Amino acid sequence: MPEDKKLRSVEAAVKHCYSTWADNYHRDYYTEKAAYPPVHQDLIRKLLVDAGVKRVLDAGCGPASMLRGLAGSGFELFGFDLTPEMVQEARRVMAPLGVLENHIWEGSVADPTAFRAPGRESAKFDAAICVGVFPHVPLELENAALANLHAAVRPGGLVAVEARNQLFALFTLNRYSQRFFLNDLVREEELFEGQDESVRRQVLDELGQRFRLDLPPVRGGKAGEPGYDEVLSRTHNPLVFREKFAAVGFRDVRVLFYHYHCLPPLCERLAPDLFRRGSLAMESPEDWRGYFMASAFVVTGIRA
Repeated sequence: MPEDKKLRSVEAAVKHCYSTWADNYHRDYYTEKAAYPPVHQDLIRKLLVDAGVKRVLDAGCGPASMLRGLAGSGFELFGFDLTPEMVQEARRVMAPLGVLENHIWEGSVADPTAFRAPGRESAKFDAAICVGVFPHVPLELENAALANLHAAVRPGGLVAVEARNQLFALFTLNRYSQRFFLNDLVREEELFEGQDESVRRQVLDELGQRFRLDLPPVRGGKAGEPGYDEVLSRTHNPLVFREKFAAVGFRDVRVLFYHYHCLPPLCERLAPDLFRRGSLAMESPEDWRGYFMASAFVVTGIRA
């Protein structure tokens, strides 16, 4: 499938998926009702404050979940999102916080023109953040999206991109683990090419007994739309993603981990209080255990 056709298909599915989330996404993931505190919000705010930036772009801002937490901190805030319903909600909640309507617009991270604020097309940002977006970016377009972020900031500007940690699958002992073992470590198709099917089946059955393939439950949609696990929702290897950042032209590239799990997720039901307390106690962006025990990370870099 040609890249532009594939992109349109992926983006249409993602738009449909998020079309019903506008009014509850922030509540479900960024408030006291969230299953886990939004520790990455403080992480990104600190990055921006420490960098001394002024003009900040949120590429894929959703219903302004991150922007709400940045309001009142002295930043000039801008954002765009792929889903019209998310853009409408973002404008609604940010207006009382002093953010103009034309500071939030529709756009795709795959489109370089989306990174230009309407009426201020030539202005560069001091920083660009991108949270919850790259799981939905096709691999073939990932480098282009990173290049767009790089081009959106001034020289010396900061870019911070969040991603789901693929290496976390080595700790989860569930269907993600099986997928990572077979697709990325063993490379099943290459290994078993030309082999007897019975050998392949024996090995797969043996591995299947080592993981909880029923976990986690597949997340479906709420009103007939595809759910998060039914659209493109990739994970990223932080070691590889860091290299891609550097290849695009960023310097001082760092990997910062968050959303730690003190035990494999399948143990949470056995001791929920211990699980939550122990996990929060682990939150430390540069702890090496984050490579395996944190479900997400942020890669940061400075435009040279």
